[in-house]
Amino acid sequence: MNIKARPVCAVIGLLVIAGAITLPVRAAETRRPNVIVILADDLGYGDTGVYGSKIIKTPNIDALASDGVRFTSGYVTHPVCAPSRAALMTGRYQQRFGFEFNPAGRDRSAGVSLDEITLAQILKSAGYATGMVGKWHLGQTNELYPSDRGFDSFFGMASGASGYIINPQPGDEFFTSDWESGNASAANEAQGEALKKQLNRWRRTGPITRNHEAVEVPEYLTDRLTDEAVAFIDSHKTKPFFLYLAYNAPHAPLQATKKYLDRYKHISHKSTRIYAAMVSALDDGVGAVRAKLKAEGLESNTLIFFLSDNGCAGYLDGQCSNLPLSGFKGEHLEGGIRIPYIVSWPGHVAGGRTDDRQVSTLDVVPTAAALAGATLPADRSYDGINLIPYLTGVQAGLPHPVLYWRAGVNYAIRDGSWKMWIANRAPASVKVKPLTDSFRVDKRVQPPADANAKIGAEGQVVMLYDLSKDIGETKNLAVSQSAVVDRLRKKLNSWDAIMGSPQWASERQSYYYYRGEVLQLFD
Repeated sequence: MNIKARPVCAVIGLLVIAGAITLPVRAAETRRPNVIVILADDLGYGDTGVYGSKIIKTPNIDALASDGVRFTSGYVTHPVCAPSRAALMTGRYQQRFGFEFNPAGRDRSAGVSLDEITLAQILKSAGYATGMVGKWHLGQTNELYPSDRGFDSFFGMASGASGYIINPQPGDEFFTSDWESGNASAANEAQGEALKKQLNRWRRTGPITRNHEAVEVPEYLTDRLTDEAVAFIDSHKTKPFFLYLAYNAPHAPLQATKKYLDRYKHISHKSTRIYAAMVSALDDGVGAVRAKLKAEGLESNTLIFFLSDNGCAGYLDGQCSNLPLSGFKGEHLEGGIRIPYIVSWPGHVAGGRTDDRQVSTLDVVPTAAALAGATLPADRSYDGINLIPYLTGVQAGLPHPVLYWRAGVNYAIRDGSWKMWIANRAPASVKVKPLTDSFRVDKRVQPPADANAKIGAEGQVVMLYDLSKDIGETKNLAVSQSAVVDRLRKKLNSWDAIMGSPQWASERQSYYYYRGEVLQLFD
Protein backbone atom coordinates (compact mmCIF):
# COMPACT_ATOMS: atom_id res chain seq x y z
CA MET A 1 0.00 0.00 0.00
CA ASN A 2 1.40 3.34 -1.00
CA ILE A 3 0.84 5.62 2.00
CA LYS A 4 2.47 9.04 1.90
CA ALA A 5 5.43 9.27 4.27
CA ARG A 6 4.44 6.24 6.30
CA PRO A 7 5.20 2.53 5.67
CA VAL A 8 2.44 0.06 6.36
CA CYS A 9 3.20 -2.89 8.58
CA ALA A 10 1.94 -6.41 8.10
CA VAL A 11 -1.72 -6.57 7.20
CA ILE A 12 -4.54 -8.90 7.99
CA GLY A 13 -7.28 -9.70 5.55
CA LEU A 14 -10.77 -8.54 6.27
CA LEU A 15 -12.70 -10.83 3.95
CA VAL A 16 -16.34 -11.07 3.03
CA ILE A 17 -17.95 -13.89 4.96
CA ALA A 18 -18.39 -16.86 2.67
CA GLY A 19 -21.96 -17.38 1.57
CA ALA A 20 -23.19 -14.06 2.97
CA ILE A 21 -23.04 -12.21 -0.33
CA THR A 22 -23.56 -13.12 -3.94
CA LEU A 23 -21.63 -10.84 -6.27
CA PRO A 24 -22.51 -10.29 -9.93
CA VAL A 25 -20.20 -12.10 -12.36
CA ARG A 26 -18.67 -10.23 -15.27
CA ALA A 27 -17.08 -12.48 -17.92
CA ALA A 28 -14.49 -14.65 -16.19
CA GLU A 29 -14.05 -12.45 -13.14
CA THR A 30 -16.10 -11.13 -10.26
CA ARG A 31 -16.81 -7.42 -10.42
CA ARG A 32 -16.32 -6.12 -6.92
CA PRO A 33 -19.03 -3.76 -5.65
CA ASN A 34 -18.73 -0.01 -5.94
CA VAL A 35 -19.00 1.93 -2.70
CA ILE A 36 -20.59 5.37 -2.39
CA VAL A 37 -20.72 7.33 0.85
CA ILE A 38 -23.12 10.28 0.71
CA LEU A 39 -22.60 12.54 3.71
CA ALA A 40 -24.90 15.45 4.57
CA ASP A 41 -23.65 18.29 6.76
CA ASP A 42 -25.63 19.19 9.89
CA LEU A 43 -28.75 17.37 8.67
CA GLY A 44 -31.29 16.92 11.44
CA TYR A 45 -32.39 13.46 12.55
CA GLY A 46 -35.98 14.45 11.83
CA ASP A 47 -35.40 16.40 8.62
CA THR A 48 -36.20 13.75 6.00
CA GLY A 49 -39.53 12.17 5.24
CA VAL A 50 -38.44 8.67 6.12
CA TYR A 51 -37.24 9.88 9.54
CA GLY A 52 -40.48 11.68 10.27
CA SER A 53 -40.38 15.16 8.76
CA LYS A 54 -43.79 16.66 8.06
CA ILE A 55 -42.22 19.74 6.46
CA ILE A 56 -39.44 18.66 4.12
CA LYS A 57 -40.16 16.34 1.20
CA THR A 58 -37.29 13.96 0.45
CA PRO A 59 -38.61 11.38 -2.03
CA ASN A 60 -35.15 10.23 -3.16
CA ILE A 61 -33.74 9.69 0.32
CA ASP A 62 -36.98 7.95 1.25
CA ALA A 63 -36.64 5.69 -1.80
CA LEU A 64 -33.06 4.88 -0.84
CA ALA A 65 -34.33 3.73 2.55
CA SER A 66 -37.10 1.71 0.88
CA ASP A 67 -34.44 -0.12 -1.11
CA GLY A 68 -32.20 -0.62 1.90
CA VAL A 69 -32.01 -0.62 5.68
CA ARG A 70 -32.87 2.43 7.75
CA PHE A 71 -31.03 2.41 11.07
CA THR A 72 -32.75 4.32 13.84
CA SER A 73 -29.78 4.14 16.22
CA GLY A 74 -26.98 5.21 13.90
CA TYR A 75 -24.28 7.31 15.54
CA VAL A 76 -21.34 9.55 14.78
CA THR A 77 -18.31 9.78 17.07
CA HIS A 78 -18.53 13.52 17.74
CA PRO A 79 -21.30 16.14 17.57
CA VAL A 80 -19.32 18.56 15.36
CA CYS A 81 -18.04 18.30 11.81
CA ALA A 82 -14.31 17.63 11.58
CA PRO A 83 -13.75 15.09 14.39
CA SER A 84 -16.79 13.15 13.17
CA ARG A 85 -15.38 13.04 9.64
CA ALA A 86 -11.95 11.97 10.91
CA ALA A 87 -13.45 8.84 12.43
CA LEU A 88 -15.58 8.14 9.36
CA MET A 89 -12.55 8.28 7.08
CA THR A 90 -10.29 6.13 9.29
CA GLY A 91 -12.62 3.66 11.01
CA ARG A 92 -11.00 4.60 14.32
CA TYR A 93 -12.07 6.78 17.22
CA GLN A 94 -10.52 10.13 16.41
CA GLN A 95 -9.22 10.40 19.98
CA ARG A 96 -6.73 7.64 19.11
CA PHE A 97 -4.84 10.12 16.93
CA GLY A 98 -5.66 13.40 18.65
CA PHE A 99 -8.35 14.80 16.34
CA GLU A 100 -10.55 15.62 19.30
CA PHE A 101 -11.85 19.07 18.37
CA ASN A 102 -12.67 21.09 15.29
CA PRO A 103 -9.45 22.72 14.04
CA ALA A 104 -9.34 26.49 14.36
CA GLY A 105 -10.76 27.98 11.19
CA ARG A 106 -7.51 29.56 10.02
CA ASP A 107 -5.25 26.63 10.93
CA ARG A 108 -4.70 24.99 7.56
CA SER A 109 -2.08 22.61 8.96
CA ALA A 110 -4.40 20.86 11.41
CA GLY A 111 -5.62 17.58 10.00
CA VAL A 112 -5.69 13.81 10.26
CA SER A 113 -2.24 12.56 11.23
CA LEU A 114 -0.13 11.13 8.42
CA ASP A 115 0.21 8.02 10.57
CA GLU A 116 -3.46 7.35 9.84
CA ILE A 117 -4.65 5.48 6.75
CA THR A 118 -7.81 6.65 5.05
CA LEU A 119 -10.54 4.56 3.47
CA ALA A 120 -9.50 6.00 0.10
CA GLN A 121 -5.97 4.68 0.58
CA ILE A 122 -7.26 1.26 1.59
CA LEU A 123 -9.55 0.93 -1.41
CA LYS A 124 -7.03 2.41 -3.83
CA SER A 125 -4.57 -0.27 -2.73
CA ALA A 126 -7.23 -2.84 -3.69
CA GLY A 127 -7.46 -1.45 -7.22
CA TYR A 128 -10.43 0.87 -6.82
CA ALA A 129 -10.75 4.23 -8.53
CA THR A 130 -11.24 6.74 -5.74
CA GLY A 131 -12.90 10.13 -5.96
CA MET A 132 -14.14 12.74 -3.55
CA VAL A 133 -16.62 15.53 -4.15
CA GLY A 134 -17.55 18.10 -1.51
CA LYS A 135 -16.36 19.09 1.96
CA TRP A 136 -13.13 17.61 3.36
CA HIS A 137 -12.33 19.52 6.60
CA LEU A 138 -9.49 17.15 7.51
CA GLY A 139 -6.50 19.30 6.57
CA GLN A 140 -5.76 21.88 3.89
CA THR A 141 -2.00 21.77 3.30
CA ASN A 142 -0.63 19.68 0.45
CA GLU A 143 0.20 16.53 2.38
CA LEU A 144 -3.18 16.61 4.15
CA TYR A 145 -5.24 17.40 1.05
CA PRO A 146 -7.68 14.73 -0.24
CA SER A 147 -5.68 13.91 -3.35
CA ASP A 148 -2.66 13.32 -1.09
CA ARG A 149 -4.66 10.98 1.17
CA GLY A 150 -5.71 8.35 -1.37
CA PHE A 151 -8.21 10.09 -3.63
CA ASP A 152 -7.43 10.00 -7.35
CA SER A 153 -9.50 13.14 -7.79
CA PHE A 154 -11.03 15.82 -5.61
CA PHE A 155 -13.52 18.60 -6.32
CA GLY A 156 -14.81 20.71 -3.45
CA MET A 157 -13.62 22.62 -0.41
CA ALA A 158 -10.81 21.51 1.87
CA SER A 159 -12.11 23.85 4.57
CA GLY A 160 -15.14 23.48 6.80
CA ALA A 161 -17.72 25.65 5.02
CA SER A 162 -18.42 27.58 1.86
CA GLY A 163 -21.10 29.73 0.32
CA TYR A 164 -23.64 28.20 -2.05
CA ILE A 165 -24.42 31.23 -4.24
CA ILE A 166 -22.11 33.89 -5.64
CA ASN A 167 -24.35 35.27 -8.41
CA PRO A 168 -27.73 35.91 -6.75
CA GLN A 169 -30.76 35.86 -9.01
CA PRO A 170 -34.31 37.11 -8.44
CA GLY A 171 -36.10 34.76 -6.09
CA ASP A 172 -32.97 33.46 -4.35
CA GLU A 173 -33.02 33.81 -0.56
CA PHE A 174 -30.42 34.04 2.17
CA PHE A 175 -30.26 33.94 5.95
CA THR A 176 -26.99 34.78 7.70
CA SER A 177 -26.00 36.64 10.82
CA ASP A 178 -25.03 39.76 8.87
CA TRP A 179 -27.40 39.72 5.86
CA GLU A 180 -31.07 39.21 6.53
CA SER A 181 -32.76 41.23 3.79
CA GLY A 182 -33.63 37.90 2.34
CA ASN A 183 -34.52 38.11 -1.30
CA ALA A 184 -32.25 39.01 -4.19
CA SER A 185 -35.17 40.41 -6.18
CA ALA A 186 -36.05 42.79 -3.35
CA ALA A 187 -32.60 44.32 -3.04
CA ASN A 188 -31.89 47.76 -4.47
CA GLU A 189 -28.62 48.42 -6.28
CA ALA A 190 -26.65 49.30 -3.13
CA GLN A 191 -28.06 46.35 -1.24
CA GLY A 192 -27.31 44.11 -4.19
CA GLU A 193 -23.64 45.03 -4.16
CA ALA A 194 -23.46 44.47 -0.41
CA LEU A 195 -25.13 41.11 -0.88
CA LYS A 196 -22.65 40.05 -3.53
CA LYS A 197 -19.73 41.02 -1.29
CA GLN A 198 -21.20 38.98 1.56
CA LEU A 199 -21.80 35.96 -0.64
CA ASN A 200 -18.32 36.13 -2.09
CA ARG A 201 -16.85 36.41 1.41
CA TRP A 202 -18.41 33.05 2.24
CA ARG A 203 -16.91 31.57 -0.92
CA ARG A 204 -13.46 32.98 -0.12
CA THR A 205 -13.72 31.33 3.31
CA GLY A 206 -14.19 27.99 1.59
CA PRO A 207 -12.70 28.22 -1.90
CA ILE A 208 -13.58 25.49 -4.37
CA THR A 209 -10.65 23.57 -5.84
CA ARG A 210 -10.06 20.70 -8.20
CA ASN A 211 -6.89 18.83 -7.27
CA HIS A 212 -5.30 21.94 -5.70
CA GLU A 213 -6.37 24.29 -8.49
CA ALA A 214 -8.95 26.99 -7.73
CA VAL A 215 -12.22 26.64 -9.67
CA GLU A 216 -14.94 29.18 -10.33
CA VAL A 217 -18.40 27.80 -9.54
CA PRO A 218 -21.14 30.16 -10.72
CA GLU A 219 -23.85 27.51 -10.22
CA TYR A 220 -25.63 26.72 -6.96
CA LEU A 221 -22.93 24.76 -5.18
CA THR A 222 -25.09 21.78 -4.18
CA ASP A 223 -26.12 21.28 -7.81
CA ARG A 224 -22.52 21.50 -8.99
CA LEU A 225 -21.38 18.90 -6.44
CA THR A 226 -24.10 16.58 -7.73
CA ASP A 227 -22.97 17.12 -11.32
CA GLU A 228 -19.37 16.34 -10.37
CA ALA A 229 -20.43 13.13 -8.61
CA VAL A 230 -22.43 11.97 -11.63
CA ALA A 231 -19.48 12.77 -13.89
CA PHE A 232 -17.16 10.71 -11.68
CA ILE A 233 -19.48 7.71 -11.98
CA ASP A 234 -19.59 8.14 -15.74
CA SER A 235 -15.81 8.25 -16.00
CA HIS A 236 -15.24 5.17 -13.83
CA LYS A 237 -18.20 2.94 -14.62
CA THR A 238 -16.08 0.16 -16.12
CA LYS A 239 -14.10 -0.63 -12.95
CA PRO A 240 -14.81 -0.74 -9.22
CA PHE A 241 -14.90 2.73 -7.69
CA PHE A 242 -15.24 4.47 -4.35
CA LEU A 243 -17.03 7.83 -4.34
CA TYR A 244 -17.14 10.00 -1.23
CA LEU A 245 -19.85 12.61 -1.89
CA ALA A 246 -19.67 14.93 1.10
CA TYR A 247 -22.23 17.69 0.62
CA ASN A 248 -21.87 20.83 2.72
CA ALA A 249 -25.67 21.21 2.71
CA PRO A 250 -27.55 22.10 4.82
CA HIS A 251 -24.69 23.63 6.87
CA ALA A 252 -24.75 27.41 7.30
CA PRO A 253 -24.92 29.85 5.60
CA LEU A 254 -28.54 29.26 4.70
CA GLN A 255 -28.78 30.05 0.99
CA ALA A 256 -31.15 28.62 -1.59
CA THR A 257 -32.19 29.28 -5.16
CA LYS A 258 -35.66 29.97 -6.47
CA LYS A 259 -35.83 26.51 -8.05
CA TYR A 260 -35.92 24.86 -4.64
CA LEU A 261 -37.62 27.64 -2.72
CA ASP A 262 -40.62 27.42 -5.03
CA ARG A 263 -41.31 23.97 -3.56
CA TYR A 264 -41.85 25.57 -0.14
CA LYS A 265 -43.74 28.78 -0.87
CA HIS A 266 -46.27 27.78 1.76
CA ILE A 267 -43.67 28.09 4.57
CA SER A 268 -43.77 31.63 5.93
CA HIS A 269 -40.89 31.27 8.39
CA LYS A 270 -37.94 32.42 6.33
CA SER A 271 -35.06 30.33 7.66
CA THR A 272 -37.25 27.22 7.79
CA ARG A 273 -38.17 27.76 4.14
CA ILE A 274 -34.53 28.19 3.08
CA TYR A 275 -33.36 25.20 5.10
CA ALA A 276 -36.09 23.01 3.59
CA ALA A 277 -35.06 24.15 0.09
CA MET A 278 -31.42 23.28 0.83
CA VAL A 279 -32.36 19.78 1.95
CA SER A 280 -34.52 19.46 -1.15
CA ALA A 281 -31.47 20.21 -3.32
CA LEU A 282 -29.52 17.57 -1.41
CA ASP A 283 -32.34 15.10 -1.98
CA ASP A 284 -32.32 15.83 -5.71
CA GLY A 285 -28.61 15.02 -5.66
CA VAL A 286 -29.26 11.62 -4.12
CA GLY A 287 -31.80 10.98 -6.84
CA ALA A 288 -29.41 12.02 -9.62
CA VAL A 289 -26.67 9.72 -8.35
CA ARG A 290 -29.04 6.77 -8.16
CA ALA A 291 -30.49 7.54 -11.60
CA LYS A 292 -26.98 7.47 -13.06
CA LEU A 293 -26.23 4.13 -11.42
CA LYS A 294 -29.45 2.70 -12.81
CA ALA A 295 -28.77 4.05 -16.30
CA GLU A 296 -25.34 2.41 -16.31
CA GLY A 297 -26.58 -0.90 -14.92
CA LEU A 298 -24.64 -0.40 -11.69
CA GLU A 299 -27.46 -0.11 -9.17
CA SER A 300 -27.26 -3.70 -7.92
CA ASN A 301 -23.48 -3.58 -7.80
CA THR A 302 -23.18 -0.44 -5.69
CA LEU A 303 -23.49 -0.18 -1.93
CA ILE A 304 -24.57 3.27 -0.74
CA PHE A 305 -24.24 4.73 2.75
CA PHE A 306 -26.34 7.83 3.45
CA LEU A 307 -25.29 9.65 6.64
CA SER A 308 -24.97 13.01 8.33
CA ASP A 309 -21.82 14.18 10.13
CA ASN A 310 -23.80 15.22 13.24
CA GLY A 311 -27.19 16.50 14.25
CA CYS A 312 -28.64 19.78 13.04
CA ALA A 313 -27.60 23.08 14.56
CA GLY A 314 -29.84 24.83 17.05
CA TYR A 315 -28.10 28.20 16.82
CA LEU A 316 -29.46 29.61 13.55
CA ASP A 317 -33.18 30.20 13.83
CA GLY A 318 -34.95 26.99 14.83
CA GLN A 319 -35.18 25.95 11.20
CA CYS A 320 -34.31 22.28 11.64
CA SER A 321 -35.44 19.31 13.69
CA ASN A 322 -33.79 16.46 15.55
CA LEU A 323 -37.14 15.20 16.87
CA PRO A 324 -37.92 12.98 18.66
CA LEU A 325 -34.42 13.40 20.06
CA SER A 326 -33.22 16.12 22.42
CA GLY A 327 -30.30 18.43 21.80
CA PHE A 328 -28.44 19.72 18.77
CA LYS A 329 -25.06 19.81 17.07
CA GLY A 330 -22.24 20.34 19.58
CA GLU A 331 -24.00 18.40 22.35
CA HIS A 332 -23.69 14.78 23.40
CA LEU A 333 -27.42 14.47 23.75
CA GLU A 334 -28.94 12.14 21.14
CA GLY A 335 -29.80 15.04 18.85
CA GLY A 336 -26.13 15.87 18.49
CA ILE A 337 -24.77 12.39 17.79
CA ARG A 338 -27.62 10.21 16.47
CA ILE A 339 -28.07 10.66 12.73
CA PRO A 340 -30.00 9.48 9.68
CA TYR A 341 -28.17 6.28 8.70
CA ILE A 342 -29.22 4.34 5.59
CA VAL A 343 -27.45 1.44 3.88
CA SER A 344 -28.67 0.28 0.48
CA TRP A 345 -27.42 -2.50 -1.78
CA PRO A 346 -30.31 -3.71 -3.98
CA GLY A 347 -30.31 -7.41 -4.72
CA HIS A 348 -27.91 -8.23 -1.90
CA VAL A 349 -29.37 -6.61 1.21
CA ALA A 350 -33.14 -6.91 1.61
CA GLY A 351 -34.76 -3.49 1.52
CA GLY A 352 -37.65 -1.83 3.28
CA ARG A 353 -36.38 -2.66 6.74
CA THR A 354 -35.93 -0.62 9.90
CA ASP A 355 -33.18 -1.69 12.29
CA ASP A 356 -32.82 -0.25 15.80
CA ARG A 357 -29.45 -1.82 16.61
CA GLN A 358 -26.61 0.55 17.43
CA VAL A 359 -24.30 1.19 14.47
CA SER A 360 -21.64 3.83 13.92
CA THR A 361 -19.96 5.72 11.12
CA LEU A 362 -16.88 3.85 12.33
CA ASP A 363 -18.37 0.87 10.46
CA VAL A 364 -17.98 2.38 6.99
CA VAL A 365 -14.27 1.53 6.69
CA PRO A 366 -14.40 -2.17 7.63
CA THR A 367 -17.60 -2.71 5.64
CA ALA A 368 -16.16 -1.15 2.49
CA ALA A 369 -12.85 -2.95 2.93
CA ALA A 370 -14.63 -6.29 3.24
CA LEU A 371 -16.61 -5.71 0.05
CA ALA A 372 -13.45 -4.73 -1.82
CA GLY A 373 -11.49 -7.72 -0.58
CA ALA A 374 -9.03 -5.18 0.81
CA THR A 375 -6.82 -5.58 3.83
CA LEU A 376 -6.68 -3.52 6.97
CA PRO A 377 -3.31 -2.80 8.57
CA ALA A 378 -2.51 -5.10 11.48
CA ASP A 379 -0.45 -2.49 13.31
CA ARG A 380 -3.49 -0.61 14.68
CA SER A 381 -6.86 -1.17 16.27
CA TYR A 382 -10.04 -0.56 14.29
CA ASP A 383 -13.18 0.43 16.15
CA GLY A 384 -15.74 -0.24 13.41
CA ILE A 385 -17.56 -3.43 12.48
CA ASN A 386 -18.19 -5.00 9.06
CA LEU A 387 -21.95 -4.55 8.82
CA ILE A 388 -22.59 -6.94 5.93
CA PRO A 389 -23.15 -10.05 8.08
CA TYR A 390 -25.60 -8.06 10.21
CA LEU A 391 -27.38 -6.70 7.15
CA THR A 392 -27.72 -10.15 5.56
CA GLY A 393 -28.78 -11.92 8.75
CA VAL A 394 -25.67 -14.09 9.00
CA GLN A 395 -24.71 -12.36 12.25
CA ALA A 396 -27.19 -11.65 15.04
CA GLY A 397 -26.77 -9.43 18.08
CA LEU A 398 -25.65 -5.82 18.40
CA PRO A 399 -22.88 -4.55 16.13
CA HIS A 400 -21.88 -2.11 18.90
CA PRO A 401 -23.10 -3.01 22.40
CA VAL A 402 -21.06 -0.05 23.70
CA LEU A 403 -20.15 3.27 22.06
CA TYR A 404 -18.01 6.06 23.53
CA TRP A 405 -17.57 9.82 23.15
CA ARG A 406 -15.10 12.35 24.54
CA ALA A 407 -14.59 16.10 24.10
CA GLY A 408 -11.96 17.32 26.53
CA VAL A 409 -13.23 16.59 30.03
CA ASN A 410 -16.77 15.84 28.87
CA TYR A 411 -17.70 12.21 28.17
CA ALA A 412 -20.62 10.10 26.98
CA ILE A 413 -21.30 6.40 26.67
CA ARG A 414 -24.12 4.26 25.31
CA ASP A 415 -24.21 0.76 26.78
CA GLY A 416 -27.24 -1.15 25.56
CA SER A 417 -30.19 1.10 26.34
CA TRP A 418 -28.30 3.10 28.96
CA LYS A 419 -26.90 6.49 27.94
CA MET A 420 -24.71 8.54 30.26
CA TRP A 421 -23.33 12.01 29.62
CA ILE A 422 -20.88 13.78 31.93
CA ALA A 423 -20.32 17.49 31.32
CA ASN A 424 -18.50 20.32 33.09
CA ARG A 425 -20.49 22.92 34.96
CA ALA A 426 -19.77 26.40 33.73
CA PRO A 427 -17.81 28.77 35.97
CA ALA A 428 -19.98 30.45 38.61
CA SER A 429 -19.38 33.81 36.96
CA VAL A 430 -21.20 32.72 33.80
CA LYS A 431 -24.82 33.76 33.70
CA VAL A 432 -27.09 32.19 31.10
CA LYS A 433 -30.75 33.08 30.96
CA PRO A 434 -32.91 29.93 31.08
CA LEU A 435 -35.08 30.59 28.05
CA THR A 436 -36.23 27.01 27.50
CA ASP A 437 -35.91 23.62 29.12
CA SER A 438 -33.31 22.64 26.55
CA PHE A 439 -29.88 23.65 25.34
CA ARG A 440 -29.36 27.18 24.13
CA VAL A 441 -26.04 28.74 23.24
CA ASP A 442 -25.50 32.05 24.97
CA LYS A 443 -21.81 32.84 24.74
CA ARG A 444 -18.74 31.59 22.88
CA VAL A 445 -15.27 32.38 24.18
CA GLN A 446 -11.74 31.24 23.43
CA PRO A 447 -10.87 28.66 26.11
CA PRO A 448 -7.72 28.94 28.20
CA ALA A 449 -4.77 26.82 27.06
CA ASP A 450 -5.37 24.20 29.75
CA ALA A 451 -9.15 23.97 29.26
CA ASN A 452 -8.81 20.45 27.87
CA ALA A 453 -6.83 19.18 30.84
CA LYS A 454 -8.87 19.89 33.94
CA ILE A 455 -12.33 19.68 35.39
CA GLY A 456 -13.83 23.05 36.20
CA ALA A 457 -13.99 24.38 39.73
CA GLU A 458 -17.75 23.86 39.77
CA GLY A 459 -17.43 20.13 39.09
CA GLN A 460 -19.42 18.07 36.63
CA VAL A 461 -23.02 17.07 35.98
CA VAL A 462 -23.85 13.40 35.44
CA MET A 463 -26.88 12.63 33.26
CA LEU A 464 -28.16 9.06 32.88
CA TYR A 465 -31.06 8.01 30.66
CA ASP A 466 -32.77 4.78 29.70
CA LEU A 467 -33.23 5.28 25.96
CA SER A 468 -35.58 2.31 25.65
CA LYS A 469 -38.13 4.26 27.70
CA ASP A 470 -36.96 7.85 27.30
CA ILE A 471 -35.57 8.60 23.83
CA GLY A 472 -35.97 12.33 24.52
CA GLU A 473 -33.64 12.14 27.55
CA THR A 474 -36.08 13.85 29.88
CA LYS A 475 -35.62 11.82 33.09
CA ASN A 476 -32.17 11.90 34.66
CA LEU A 477 -31.75 8.62 36.56
CA ALA A 478 -28.19 9.23 37.80
CA VAL A 479 -29.19 9.43 41.45
CA SER A 480 -31.61 6.50 41.56
CA GLN A 481 -29.35 4.30 39.38
CA SER A 482 -25.99 5.00 41.01
CA ALA A 483 -24.80 1.43 40.43
CA VAL A 484 -25.31 1.88 36.68
CA VAL A 485 -23.40 5.17 36.83
CA ASP A 486 -20.48 3.46 38.58
CA ARG A 487 -20.42 0.64 36.04
CA LEU A 488 -20.48 3.00 33.08
CA ARG A 489 -17.78 5.20 34.61
CA LYS A 490 -15.47 2.18 34.83
CA LYS A 491 -16.05 1.40 31.16
CA LEU A 492 -15.40 5.01 30.21
CA ASN A 493 -12.20 5.08 32.24
CA SER A 494 -10.93 1.91 30.60
CA TRP A 495 -11.68 3.26 27.13
CA ASP A 496 -10.21 6.66 27.94
CA ALA A 497 -6.96 5.07 29.09
CA ILE A 498 -6.21 3.72 25.60
CA MET A 499 -7.06 6.94 23.76
CA GLY A 500 -4.49 9.61 22.90
CA SER A 501 -4.23 13.29 23.77
CA PRO A 502 -5.64 16.14 21.64
CA GLN A 503 -3.32 17.49 18.93
CA TRP A 504 -4.66 21.02 19.48
CA ALA A 505 -6.79 22.91 21.96
CA SER A 506 -10.52 23.30 21.63
CA GLU A 507 -11.39 26.16 19.31
CA ARG A 508 -14.12 27.46 21.57
CA GLN A 509 -16.28 26.89 24.61
CA SER A 510 -20.04 27.12 24.62
CA TYR A 511 -22.17 27.75 27.67
CA TYR A 512 -25.61 26.14 27.70
CA TYR A 513 -28.54 26.12 30.05
CA TYR A 514 -29.92 22.62 30.43
CA ARG A 515 -32.56 21.55 32.93
CA GLY A 516 -31.40 23.80 35.77
CA GLU A 517 -27.66 23.58 35.07
CA VAL A 518 -25.30 25.76 33.07
CA LEU A 519 -22.84 23.51 31.25
CA GLN A 520 -19.55 24.25 29.57
CA LEU A 521 -18.96 22.35 26.34
CA PHE A 522 -15.88 22.10 24.13
CA ASP A 523 -16.05 22.20 20.34
